[in-house]
Amino acid sequence: MRLATIRTATGNRAVRVDADAAVETGDADVRALLERPDWADHAAAAAGPTHPLDGLDYAPLVPSPEKIICVGLNYRDHVREMGHDMPEYPTLFAKYAPSLVGAYDDIVLPRVSEKIDYEVELTIVIGRSVRHATPEQAEAAIAGYTVLNDVSVRDYQNRTSQFLQGKMFDRTTPLGPWLVTSDEVPDGGLAVSTVLDGETLQSSTTDELVFSAVDLVVYLSEIITLNPGDVIATGTPGGVGHARKPPRYLTDGAELVTTVAGVGECRNTCRLEKS
Repeated sequence: MRLATIRTATGNRAVRVDADAAVETGDADVRALLERPDWADHAAAAAGPTHPLDGLDYAPLVPSPEKIICVGLNYRDHVREMGHDMPEYPTLFAKYAPSLVGAYDDIVLPRVSEKIDYEVELTIVIGRSVRHATPEQAEAAIAGYTVLNDVSVRDYQNRTSQFLQGKMFDRTTPLGPWLVTSDEVPDGGLAVSTVLDGETLQSSTTDELVFSAVDLVVYLSEIITLNPGDVIATGTPGGVGHARKPPRYLTDGAELVTTVAGVGECRNTCRLEKS
């Protein structure tokens, strides 16, 4: 199944995205849907109001997650281009809900920086609470996958050894358009790419991951309880703008397409923050 949160005239609604229409599940958004113990059966059986696929207004897949956990330096090609050693443990930081935008919304470029970068990421969405997970429990806790663009304000990110301040700017982070349930995600390495103004700048596969999705859920569940609707961005591959010579940053009017094959893509226009 594909599940999404869409904006309607009466507010956000969770939908099952079928081949010919989007069907409301009766829930306010995907987080509310996933909080149902029977979410998969409930969504599969949903027969609520329908919406044509053309023109769907996608909200962030999970508009208000309890947690947005991000993993840095998790693709071997990206670790190499940044000049780091391969990590022994995942590098973790967080985002907050105000940073999120829908998969086709504008990305707001903060006025305080001219060093704003793109980062396509395969992203886990949790479907059941889990703590101290075994690999089997971790795999069962993953509802499915989506796409996140970890737009990063590099000069703020590098002001200290902690990444957070460069990762949490308002309305910078597309998430969506939908969740693809785990049973429908293709096996093997998934192609991951970023296209900026028609030029492919990131092109890799998830075979380059240092820590797999299951590895990350196991590790994170040692630290904190993961709950339905939690979002875990698994890291970005090589080709980021900051590592290029000369660097390649986002500018007003730039068009971004970030894609994970078999999962989905975000298509966004960059707009300079209004004064």
